[in-house]
Amino acid sequence: MADNAPKILAVAGKGGVGKTSIAANLVRLLTENFPDKKVLAIDADPAVGLSTALGIDVKTTIDDIRKAVIDSVEDGNSKAAIELLGDARYRIFDALVETDGFSFIAVGRPEAAGCYCKINSYLKEVINILAENFDYVVIDGEAGIEQINRRVMEKVTHLLLVTDSSKKGCDVIKTIKSVADNLVMYDKVGVIANRIPSENGKITDSIKEAMNTGDIPVLAYIPSDSSLAEFDLKGENVFYLPEDALIVKGVAEALRAIDIL
Repeated sequence: MADNAPKILAVAGKGGVGKTSIAANLVRLLTENFPDKKVLAIDADPAVGLSTALGIDVKTTIDDIRKAVIDSVEDGNSKAAIELLGDARYRIFDALVETDGFSFIAVGRPEAAGCYCKINSYLKEVINILAENFDYVVIDGEAGIEQINRRVMEKVTHLLLVTDSSKKGCDVIKTIKSVADNLVMYDKVGVIANRIPSENGKITDSIKEAMNTGDIPVLAYIPSDSSLAEFDLKGENVFYLPEDALIVKGVAEALRAIDIL
């Protein structure tokens, strides 16, 4: 990979394991550690939680642009549709929310592609073009591999698989890794074990040994944190979390382990 190519970090795993909190803290740590770099956060989860965790007010999504194209097609106005497709790249840039430390865009809630799969494919390529304008891209994906592979990015450099201590969570990330081995051209992969039971803030070796992540290296173990749960409940911006918060320290540890920090 060329030194100037964007580093694309995709976050995946089963639902309810804290993917969005992890993704938001990735954005925070990248902006704090690389203030001279351009960072893009992509909310690719239909639950649309990353915007809340980052304190972003979303006005326009990628799917809003897609629907505008589809509406033109359904109206029989093929000329307008072609013009919209040609203009989509610029509309994507208009949908970007710019903040002091990073940029943000939401994919929205795409519906079944149906006969509009070519339009969806085109928009996916537009997002690829968009990524080329940034040094770091963080994607908060929905559960499973589909969004990383098909709708958002075909090429990620760092695949971060998030699980809790449950067997199901570990099984899901192993399945995602298996699919990604065939379909996603990633460079590095690792597990962030999140919301892990602890004793006085320490995770026991027995719990670590009981977690079966297969051949995927664990980058960090992050203990359950009741203060973070309250933070999430209130929809607070992760930039307001203290530096010594367990999730902030854990995500920083993971970024060091995967050679980002």
